[in-house]
Amino acid sequence: MAGCTPILFFLLTCAGLPLCSSDPNDEACLTHLSQSLKDPYKNLQNWTKSTFSNACNGFTSYLPGATCNNGRIYKLSLTNLSLQGSISPYLSNCTNLQSLDLSSNALTGSIPADLQYLVNLAVLNLSANRLAGEIPPQLTLCAYLNVIDLHDNLLTGQIPQQLGLLVRLSAFDVSNNKLSGPIPASLGNRSGNLPKFNASSFEGNKDLYGYPLPPMKSKGLSVLAIVGIGLGSGFASLVISFTGVCIWLKVTEHKMALDQEGKISQLMPDY
Repeated sequence: MAGCTPILFFLLTCAGLPLCSSDPNDEACLTHLSQSLKDPYKNLQNWTKSTFSNACNGFTSYLPGATCNNGRIYKLSLTNLSLQGSISPYLSNCTNLQSLDLSSNALTGSIPADLQYLVNLAVLNLSANRLAGEIPPQLTLCAYLNVIDLHDNLLTGQIPQQLGLLVRLSAFDVSNNKLSGPIPASLGNRSGNLPKFNASSFEGNKDLYGYPLPPMKSKGLSVLAIVGIGLGSGFASLVISFTGVCIWLKVTEHKMALDQEGKISQLMPDY
């Protein structure tokens, strides 16, 4: 019975106040993330080193924006807090993270390829920020990804074809970025029972094309426009020609009138 005393003490202690230390990986993850973020409105005042070391106690979280599961960070939701700065690649240390929502802030920089190490990640929402650069194809290694929402950013380059291999993907939105090139068929025209994504998932990217987006309008002149220009120029030529003829007739008529007047005056007797 005496041998059980340390274990019993440990359980009783961890069931009470947050005296149990957080996982060191989670602590490193949170520390680096807070350092990479700028918080102009002080929404993350409680994000301090002392809180990081005791962020989770079982299913209880002592860190605003964090949800805990079995003593590990399970969800991070820091949405609509006017946060600036960038996304730390050390987020990959939160290896139990299943949902990451940093949407509706003013984050810049790129999406770290290191997020590939969040092998349990199911929800990735980085929408409505100012993120630039390309979508990392390494996200394909997050095999449990169910949601990828990157709309309203400044992302460039092509959509990685590899993302179509994510068979659990049921929500995908990259609208209103600066993406270019073809939409991978594995995303735009999914086969079988895989969830389909409509045009709203891709629209707002000027140089992005392919199904399910409507066909791109030709940058050249349409046949109707060319015919219209031809008819217009022909009509203009006709008007100019007709005007010239009218002027010529007027001049000729006036000259003939003067000549006739001269002949008549010659025939008139002098008094």
